[in-house]
Amino acid sequence: RFSNCHFSMTGCVTCLDYDEHYILTFPNGYGRSILTVPWIELGGECSINCSKTGYNASIVFHTKPFYGGKKHRITAEIFSPSDKKPFCSIEGEWNGVMYAKYSTGENTVFIDTKKMPTIKKKVRKLEDQDDFESRCLWKDVTYNLKIRDIDAATAAKH
Repeated sequence: RFSNCHFSMTGCVTCLDYDEHYILTFPNGYGRSILTVPWIELGGECSINCSKTGYNASIVFHTKPFYGGKKHRITAEIFSPSDKKPFCSIEGEWNGVMYAKYSTGENTVFIDTKKMPTIKKKVRKLEDQDDFESRCLWKDVTYNLKIRDIDAATAAKH
């Protein structure tokens, strides 16, 4: 069951090897095709900023036009500290291939998400998690979704 709703959030990522701390925003998520085959679409503007280096990126997740157009499109611009013009522009599909065009004129594949290896998450056992850690907090919702008990999952969500 999908409804016409959206959600957004902010996060932080620390790269320990480089002592860098990034603040990032995420796109909105939209439930689409609620009367046929439902799917989630990402849309909106996001940013990534590193206070240590000053590098930042502006990212746009483009929503699919009602008629025609492609799904999952993304464009981005990456900026050096205190520069007004990007040194790199990205475009493509966030769940496929993205291409980079550098200010030097060089064009290259930025990333091909379909060729990336899947890395298994390292998660503490449920009994070792605090009450408000995601998997502990949402365990009843997850369980009921797995057994396809939507009413119980909805009740657990509340």
